[in-house]
Amino acid sequence: MAMGKAPGDGDGNGEDVGFAEINITPLTDIFLVLLIIFMVTSSVIVQAPGGGAQAGLKVNLPKGGATDITARSTDMSVAILSDGRFVLAGNVVNEDELKRAFNDAQQKNPDTIVIVQADEGVPHGTVVQVMELAKSVGLGQLAIGVRDSQ
Repeated sequence: MAMGKAPGDGDGNGEDVGFAEINITPLTDIFLVLLIIFMVTSSVIVQAPGGGAQAGLKVNLPKGGATDITARSTDMSVAILSDGRFVLAGNVVNEDELKRAFNDAQQKNPDTIVIVQADEGVPHGTVVQVMELAKSVGLGQLAIGVRDSQ
């Protein structure tokens, strides 16, 4: 905080006192810049429905009926894009990286549910390939992600 002379004291004999005003303009500027950054980045982030398991990218899921599985934070969500790429936690991964991630998840919690969120245009064989990778490391609880039929 800046110190200065008392107002009206021109001879230099006055005591040092603090300024009674605080300039909050720079603080306001910083908050506005942070607000803009959060608004821009939040519009880029796409979360999967269900809260806990996140795909990171928007996938055009096929329509389905019942939604009897609620995603937990320990569950893994694997998105399969229409071009056949695998997305895990927002990152594009290859088959080996996906198998390592399944193995790590199985070591941490053998009851982990693997939720496969495949685009409508993905061939059935690619979905089966991901499910077989999960089963090969011991993750037998599998689910297929669908959107509501409404």
